[in-house]
Amino acid sequence: MGLYLNKLALILAVLLGTYVFVFGFLKKINEWRYVSSLGEKKHSLPPGDMGWPIIGNMWSFLKVFRSNDPDTFIYNLVKRYGRTGMYKTYMFGSPSIIVSIPETCRKVLADDEQFGLGYPLSTKQLTGKKSFHSIPNSEHKRLRRLTTAPINGHEALSMYIGYIEEIVVNSLDEWSSMKEPIELLNEIRQFTFKVITHIFLGSTAESVMGSVEKRYADLTYGMKSAAINIPGFAFYKALKARKMLVKILQGVLDERRVNDPNGKKGMIDLLMEIEDENGQKLPDEDIIDLLLMFLLAGHESSAHVAMWAILYLHNNPEILKKAKEEQEEILKNRQSTEKGLTLKDIREMYYLQKVIDETLRRASVSFCNFREAKVDVNINGYLIPKGWKVLVWNRGVHMDPQVYSNPKEFLPQRWENHQPRAGSFLPFGAGSRICPGADLAKLEISIFLHYFLLNYKLEQINPEGPIVYLPLPRPVDNCLAKVMKIE
Repeated sequence: MGLYLNKLALILAVLLGTYVFVFGFLKKINEWRYVSSLGEKKHSLPPGDMGWPIIGNMWSFLKVFRSNDPDTFIYNLVKRYGRTGMYKTYMFGSPSIIVSIPETCRKVLADDEQFGLGYPLSTKQLTGKKSFHSIPNSEHKRLRRLTTAPINGHEALSMYIGYIEEIVVNSLDEWSSMKEPIELLNEIRQFTFKVITHIFLGSTAESVMGSVEKRYADLTYGMKSAAINIPGFAFYKALKARKMLVKILQGVLDERRVNDPNGKKGMIDLLMEIEDENGQKLPDEDIIDLLLMFLLAGHESSAHVAMWAILYLHNNPEILKKAKEEQEEILKNRQSTEKGLTLKDIREMYYLQKVIDETLRRASVSFCNFREAKVDVNINGYLIPKGWKVLVWNRGVHMDPQVYSNPKEFLPQRWENHQPRAGSFLPFGAGSRICPGADLAKLEISIFLHYFLLNYKLEQINPEGPIVYLPLPRPVDNCLAKVMKIE
């Protein structure tokens, strides 16, 4: 019996030793490959952990972002290594530096000379070579200047108010007439998609909207997934969706050339007319890549923010009451000759803008921005090696208790007489690559909330369920809700 126990103890010791050896060996592979190869420069890297071979720290990232508290990912780094604001890691298939405090975020996002875009391979393949996610800075500036005029500025935004109002009023009326609860996010997504297709496709929008909209959900889920082109994986399904979208938009371009539209023109017509310094027009492939990116970015984020704003208002009756009173005051002060909202009305929605900003902070629809170091860069005494990705952790800034007190609470009043310091409020990014549709998105959300607050309320809602934070934060059950008209 004693001999048997001795043999068993020996076997267990060998197995344990083997496990410790293999575990320690595997955990060091990324460290040897990416850190030790830097030579003496490795001593200047920020603290952190390179994780496992191939997957790095993606497992712990995904695990936390599938929980109801995704901020523990960055909190754990702060707890282990201190509030340095920079941490080395291996994520999204690359050695990376996470930056997570306003000062470091601002420096990275504002420096186009030393940092380029660094989106994951899946994002670049799905948005295309000529989308704003992939093109170099010089080309980005040119195309941005040409393509954002129709969605920015006083005159451009004023043009869209009446159209957005019409969609909002009709949508809310339709939802309130339904006997069964609606899937709130899907319904709001359809509203924002109608707006963006009208702006970018003009007279062709109605004929293709249904077929295009169906593909975008699949495209969204594949954007930040692993680039595994095998059936059953999100990226495989997203690639199929992209191919269908390219085919549909190519058909729109071909139709436009044969039948020059006399009706409403959209961004697609502007893109078809653009010429470079040599008089050459954009190839169809480039136009389609730009349209794919604009149509995706122009409705997904707006829909999610509008949904979260309604949920936060529903869960905070005092805030809801104050926001509603402001909209009633705007309605009361309106001239008798005015039949709808004006840009002046929207700019006087001071409290509602605080509600929207707090929603953007609290929901943090985009958890990070992706950059890549073009050269070795030193920030705050730490090295970011050339070729390493830089993950500007927006969510880490928005949920940092040293930046925003009680960050998990929804407190629009925190924006009273508050001017966020540079790098501390990043819902649309920052620097030259800031989202070109930010003003349009806030316009859509403001108009939507104006009519909702005046005439509707939520009932039979289940917002307490689990939340999925990737690729965008949303309730698992898509938030079933009953929209009721206020009599």
